[in-house]
Amino acid sequence: MGHSLLCMMGFFYKPKAELRADRTAVPVGGSVTLTCSLSPSSSSSSSSGWKYYWYRYDRYYKLVTSPDAVFLSNEQISVSEGGRYSCRGERGEPVYYTEDSETVWIDTTVSNRPVVTLHPNWSEIYKGETITVRCEIHGGDTEWDYEWETNSTIKPPNQTEYRIRSASSSNSGNYRCKGRMKSSQHKTTEWSDSVTLTVSDNKPRPVLTVSPSWLSPGASVTLNCQVEHPSAGWSFYWYKAVPDLSEKSSSYELLPDGSGTAQDSYIIHGQTHTAGYVCRAGRGDPEYHTDHSQPKFVWSADVHSAASLTVSPDRVQHFTSDSVSLTCEGNFTEWRVRKFSEDGRLSDCRRMTGSTCNINTSESDTGVYWCESGSGEFSSAVNITVQNDGNGPILVSPVHPVTEGASVSLSCSLRTQ
Repeated sequence: MGHSLLCMMGFFYKPKAELRADRTAVPVGGSVTLTCSLSPSSSSSSSSGWKYYWYRYDRYYKLVTSPDAVFLSNEQISVSEGGRYSCRGERGEPVYYTEDSETVWIDTTVSNRPVVTLHPNWSEIYKGETITVRCEIHGGDTEWDYEWETNSTIKPPNQTEYRIRSASSSNSGNYRCKGRMKSSQHKTTEWSDSVTLTVSDNKPRPVLTVSPSWLSPGASVTLNCQVEHPSAGWSFYWYKAVPDLSEKSSSYELLPDGSGTAQDSYIIHGQTHTAGYVCRAGRGDPEYHTDHSQPKFVWSADVHSAASLTVSPDRVQHFTSDSVSLTCEGNFTEWRVRKFSEDGRLSDCRRMTGSTCNINTSESDTGVYWCESGSGEFSSAVNITVQNDGNGPILVSPVHPVTEGASVSLSCSLRTQ
């Protein structure tokens, strides 16, 4: 009974060959070593006496012979052409075959070189921008299927380019690609070098500088707008700040020829009165815009504007805890007094009574002050300094400039006299 069971097992059991390759692709000018053996599950059978044969599939399986391979030993061959390979063992007379091995796919690496490019070529872009990641394969007129590899959250489709219409941080990562010939599917390029795409979730805010800060007669005003990555395709938009007292803010009015300039600077000729400016930048197609910059001001001491500012007591320097009133005058009904402090902060007067701002001075009140009317007029600007030495003297000098040739009285004052 035991003998007949063994016979039945011998009749039904057939060992299987196993094919292993030392690499999955033939490098340019190189080769791949294939090894055939009995699979581990067949190890109970005797492994001696087998002669191994290799087959390559090209529309049908064909026996691999020299010179298509270099026969290194009974178990090993070296091949320099890609394709689908399998093997099997044979022994005995009459010949007994193992089961065929599983098919192993070996690619042939061609010399065409893939390159990943970004269009536009910005290594860092911002959330919401549009950018295209492209796989370009140089050399010959071959048509390709494309494969991408990336550590980003979203994998590109297997096409020559990946258009990201509204980028997010999920698109950040390294991208590389390779091509497979449409006409010969086992021929493939090497992987390209990686290109890093960084998508920032922060919306950029440009920084505006204004020079000079104080107007002198006949001077031009130069605005300069800086974005974090200044060389990366930005164009610039230039605006004048128009006071909007109902919203406690400003609206922005485009300056003449101030739409989409290529230069990051803008020159204003003939400015005579105090004014505020902002800029922003845009790039891409469709165009992506940054936030507006913080407003920056150019101040005029000219008293011939439609609005004016009166300071009481009429002096530049003040002691701490002085009561100072700043009154806006002109043919307007609504006013606000604004301050630009030494640390660069812009603020509105907190204690307005009608057209007058009342200050009980402290060191933080040092800054430039001016009035803005509800209809968009700016007054001349004044410097106010609050002395930081409680026992020191102050210079008593008029807040506004004096006319050339006029007499002026200067004096020193202590808090006690």
